[in-house]
Amino acid sequence: MNWMRWAARRAAEQGPIRVAVLGCGKFASMFLAQLPTMPAIEVVAIADLNVEGARRRLAAIGWDAARIAATPLTEDALAAIGAQGVEVVVEATGDPVAGAAHALAAIEAGRHLVMVNVEADVLCGAALAERARRAGLVYSMAYGDQPALIAELVDWARACGFSVVAAGKGTKYLPRFHQSTPETVWDNLGMRAEDARAGGMNPQMFNSFVDGTKSAIEMAAVANACDLAVPQEGLAFPSCGADQLAHILRPRAEGGQLAGEGLVEVVSSMERDGRTVPRDLRWGVYVVMKAPNAYTAACFAEYGLATDATGTYAALYRPYHLIGLELGVSVYAAALAGQPTGSTAAFRGDVVAVAKKDLGAGETLDGEGGYAVWGRLMPAEKSLAAGALPIGLAHGVRLKRPVGEGSVVAVADLEALPDSRALELRRECEAGLTAPPA
Repeated sequence: MNWMRWAARRAAEQGPIRVAVLGCGKFASMFLAQLPTMPAIEVVAIADLNVEGARRRLAAIGWDAARIAATPLTEDALAAIGAQGVEVVVEATGDPVAGAAHALAAIEAGRHLVMVNVEADVLCGAALAERARRAGLVYSMAYGDQPALIAELVDWARACGFSVVAAGKGTKYLPRFHQSTPETVWDNLGMRAEDARAGGMNPQMFNSFVDGTKSAIEMAAVANACDLAVPQEGLAFPSCGADQLAHILRPRAEGGQLAGEGLVEVVSSMERDGRTVPRDLRWGVYVVMKAPNAYTAACFAEYGLATDATGTYAALYRPYHLIGLELGVSVYAAALAGQPTGSTAAFRGDVVAVAKKDLGAGETLDGEGGYAVWGRLMPAEKSLAAGALPIGLAHGVRLKRPVGEGSVVAVADLEALPDSRALELRRECEAGLTAPPA
């Protein structure tokens, strides 16, 4: 798509695309930093629970005083959604319960929705996407975030006639990271705490990247958007660099490490002894594809693709992703083409809460990236059969009985789940999974 040509035509004929941004954290700040140099996009409202903090962040990313003064800031997300002429809502709060409610409000208000909030999407995205579809609206992953970029690679591979063997991303992973807390996160990431604070990085949010939760959430989102399967025992995080993707991420029957084909998986940039993997993919995304015939496999070799020993499996990858700096692509796609940059299609993968330590009766869970639980990827059918607690509902709820370290927390282990729109939408997803075929 030639977004710049479309954007210029749109600006000349109708004026800019009017956008409301919910949440002014790191992702949104990166998008807003690009706003002055992106044509035909106007942010007409920003909602954040800390308005003064948001105003300081806008100054820190380079907005001048006039632009800050001209942009309405509010604590009220519903007011931002309802601002006059808003076409696209960017939900970037990172709170799954609040995010689900905001998404529902945006759809009910007739707004296209770019769901940076992948936590809410994995919790109940199938129900939200269906509502948006019925309303003739776009429900989209956020371009620049890894799930949307993976979905783009998967769609490209299938459009070219390849079967997708595996798709996913890289991360920094060691097994002990599952016990990481907001106190240990910066050491595990190899960052100085003062640098993290200066960059406006929330330790609990970033800890979800370290302890495996964010990887699980993002791979559930990819599975749900791309009709890919989830490993039965969760992510394995094999140590793998870019040159080994086609060798390691192929079925075990072919000498690889996958249970089969058509799976999501995350590769670690570290060997289990802590050494860095050569040409690691820590910041990147990939797709492993399979040649449908001998002629195509020969073409892989002729054009220099790194393949497995058989020449049948090959990989394409993107070594970096730029998060909110790329989000404008989703805004253009939604408003100008009526298309998502990746979108939930079904409830295939789930992320469940697992105890980081022995938890006692009466203990309150503190959610994603906290001290009590981490999120494990699980097939949705398996999660439902176990009565597992979704990680997106694991904040501020009390246990009525102990749960041992490493055990999946069940909904039955809780005193109660508070009512919310997110819970209603989640139950719709679960009901759709168990409903008999039409």
